[in-house]
Amino acid sequence: MSSIFVSGATGVIGTRVVPRLLAAGHRVTGLARSPDKRAALTRIGAEAAASSLFDAASLRTAVAGHEVVVNLATHIPASSRAFLPGAWRENDAIRRTGSANVALAALAAGAGRLIQESFAPIYEPRGDEWIDETASVRPARYNRTSLDAEASVERFTRRGGAGIALRFGWFYGADSDFTRDTIRFARKGWAATFGSADDFISSVSHDDAAEAVIAALGIRAGIYNVVDDEPMRRREYFDALAAVLGVAPPRLAPAWFSLLAGSVGETVARSQRISNRKLRSECGWAPRYPSIREGFRALGASGS
Repeated sequence: MSSIFVSGATGVIGTRVVPRLLAAGHRVTGLARSPDKRAALTRIGAEAAASSLFDAASLRTAVAGHEVVVNLATHIPASSRAFLPGAWRENDAIRRTGSANVALAALAAGAGRLIQESFAPIYEPRGDEWIDETASVRPARYNRTSLDAEASVERFTRRGGAGIALRFGWFYGADSDFTRDTIRFARKGWAATFGSADDFISSVSHDDAAEAVIAALGIRAGIYNVVDDEPMRRREYFDALAAVLGVAPPRLAPAWFSLLAGSVGETVARSQRISNRKLRSECGWAPRYPSIREGFRALGASGS
């Protein structure tokens, strides 16, 4: 078993990853900013560290002695604020400076593996074509620091470690603000999205994303897409949700509406039929929910 350091340990993915690591017998240290969150980590059997991603010296001290480092730290603004100027500033700092500090701390500790959360919908829109990890990327203004985080992983690999960047699709889950807002809008008759009805959305549930992090403990260095088996066309996506909610299929906004939402709207409106084949063939990971259809049914069964 390994000693594993997890930043972002109390976020939506971290709260799923840490218990899985502990159940597998690993020694886990989680980074958390508040006393309450550190107490929550110790209650489940993890150790808790109070360092900051932006304090390079204390971070090196916290990471020392760990064989694996997992960086799941983000600061995603609430969906009601995501389109406002400056809303992504803290997330940018975490991706750019925080991720660099984590990678340097992992190198200083002699860790053999660094797993970094990244973002799949930075690919160029490709219509109906499948997108794998070799496809061209075109990050938007609000998510371009995803590539900064991936560059830190690449530097870690060049220094002899195994650096893994997990490009997650659009998250959904019962504890997701975006999912709750999507459900709320659908009940009112509107689809909380931008873009054409025929374009593809590539999603992944929080639980399937957490399982991919666990799987990444045993894979080769590189970039991996973490998405459902079956990306859905936008119209099918919201029809599936409507069927679970027992409401009429929600209306899609006109395609031009994305222009009013800046770089976030432009990203959401892209057609991205992203493939998970590389990760599946590398380690056998497979999503519990092959598509959003099964994921929405599970949410409906849970009363979300």
